[in-house]
Amino acid sequence: MKTPVTVLGLGAMGTALARAFLAAGHPTTVWNRTPGRSPELDSLGVTRATTAGEAVAATELVVVCLLIDDTVRTTLDGLDLTGRTVVNLTNSTPEQARNTARWATEAGARYLDGGIMAVPAMIGGPAAFIFYSGAEDAFEQHSADLSVLGRPAFVGADPGLAALYDIALLSAMYGMFGGAQHALALAESERVPAVGFTNEFLVPWLTAMLGSLPRMAQDLDDGPAPGAAGSNLAMQSAAYGNLIDASTAQGVDPALLVPMGELLRKTVAAGHGDADMSAAVRMLRTAD
Repeated sequence: MKTPVTVLGLGAMGTALARAFLAAGHPTTVWNRTPGRSPELDSLGVTRATTAGEAVAATELVVVCLLIDDTVRTTLDGLDLTGRTVVNLTNSTPEQARNTARWATEAGARYLDGGIMAVPAMIGGPAAFIFYSGAEDAFEQHSADLSVLGRPAFVGADPGLAALYDIALLSAMYGMFGGAQHALALAESERVPAVGFTNEFLVPWLTAMLGSLPRMAQDLDDGPAPGAAGSNLAMQSAAYGNLIDASTAQGVDPALLVPMGELLRKTVAAGHGDADMSAAVRMLRTAD
């Protein structure tokens, strides 16, 4: 028999989590602040709890997916968590995750924090993966159960690490989308068809540029390789103003581009003009 599981929260993501557990044969109890949410789960055999306390008492494995970090504490506060494994998949910051971990542990639970790298439609599919950090013994016990949601990746005993990995990847995604949106706005300013521009040029260009990331990471871990940079920052910084000027002339707000130009200038001014882009990474750090 598959491990029984409770899911607290039936927003779009919580519903997808419950559906994946049910599809994999896990007896699943759900609770939502608004009763009757996601009625399609009833035909799949879900058990509905009338209170959060009833839902938590129903199973040892409790998966929490609520709107914001504050609602996790208010939902679980006062409940008996003794002997429970709480897997918190609510989006949070590393510090929020650490605070919730301390609180849950003091309440008698084993705690895992998670960062979901998927949209609801991807849950249960091959492309979804979820970061976990916190109680390693709990992860080892339930990794097979959690794998029905997406590939589980344990990143450390520090409960804040899953949130850090999550936010780091989301930062990369939004940065990429911001650049792509700016590029599309430029193309649109001259009525260039968006689909052809995207499929023929934008996606292949971004895909090719992603190939430089492993080298950047290697430079950060081991120091830059000897020899001249492939595309040094002094050259990039000198030419970067054209991106701002051309955007302004085309009637496109350059706000998404300005911070990168400032970072390039700062890095060159600090003496790294002959370096590659990896040198700019550490310039972003505000403290050691």
